[in-house]
Amino acid sequence: MSELLPGIGMTLIIALLAKALAQLPGAGMIGQLVLALLLGIVWRAALPVPAPASAGLAFASKKLLRWGIILLGMRLSLADVVQAGPAVFAAAAVNIVFAIAVVYAIARRMKVGPELAMLAACGTGICGAAAIAGVSPQIKASDDDTAVGVTVIALLGTLFTVAYTLAYPLLGFTPAEYGLFSGATLHEIAHVVAAAAPGGSASVDAALVSKLTRVALLAPVALALGVWAARRDRRSSAGGTVAAGQPDGTPRKAGVPVPWFIGGFLLAAGLNTLGIVPAGAAATAVQGAYLLIAMAMAGLGLNVNLAVFRRHGVRAAGAVLLGSVLLSALGIAEVYILRMVG
Repeated sequence: MSELLPGIGMTLIIALLAKALAQLPGAGMIGQLVLALLLGIVWRAALPVPAPASAGLAFASKKLLRWGIILLGMRLSLADVVQAGPAVFAAAAVNIVFAIAVVYAIARRMKVGPELAMLAACGTGICGAAAIAGVSPQIKASDDDTAVGVTVIALLGTLFTVAYTLAYPLLGFTPAEYGLFSGATLHEIAHVVAAAAPGGSASVDAALVSKLTRVALLAPVALALGVWAARRDRRSSAGGTVAAGQPDGTPRKAGVPVPWFIGGFLLAAGLNTLGIVPAGAAATAVQGAYLLIAMAMAGLGLNVNLAVFRRHGVRAAGAVLLGSVLLSALGIAEVYILRMVG
């Protein structure tokens, strides 16, 4: 255990600094998770990472990440998702499938690797860094791909948040419609809240319900991607090629990985929905979740290879940009459809 302390301590310092920076004006739309990743990258670029810290960094970026995802379930009320009605749920499901398919296809067309392409697609379609964190173990993405994916989503999500805020007066939406649009199409929860704020509380409430409906679909998407990754690995093994993420040539087991942390996420959401956990304890658990995930992001940042980002990040960003524009167009169309049928 003692060998983990140096690395865990580094990630804790960065996570707490990121939390403090996120309170500054304008930094809220970036969020603690993304700031922790960026601070880790800057640290790695400016100072050498001590060798004794490597074990703790690996522990933070993998184990703490999974526990953070579990605790994040305390933020989700499955009752809110049900109360939102079939239209909001259908829009969330359509947008997730659309974004994942489109961004993945564009990214692969632009010669982005399959793992990074899928991470960028899920970050766009579901819930940004948290989705990438949840999906990454399922498809066995490398730390470099995970860090690049989070950075790309952070940059593009912030850009679209500003664009939405400027476009709000021009869209002709009611506050609730604008909130639904923001929650159904933007990347991070922080982006959604920041973009919906000009519409007032009605806009923010609608945005959060719409966004959390997408978050609720993280678990089935992660399960489906586990199946996808297992089948891909079997095809790679049958074709005599090395499966992705296995640089030493060791073949992976062909079964579908058991996503215990996704089960924990659903269990936490269920406990919160049933009211078994007191509201104060649930809020504390969510704060703890963001701290653990921020520590994981810091660990990823401290391990990021900037050469890899320069080589793959620009193309992945191009795919996310194009996919996000198309997703925004779909979201606008959905608002008009709901207006006509409602």
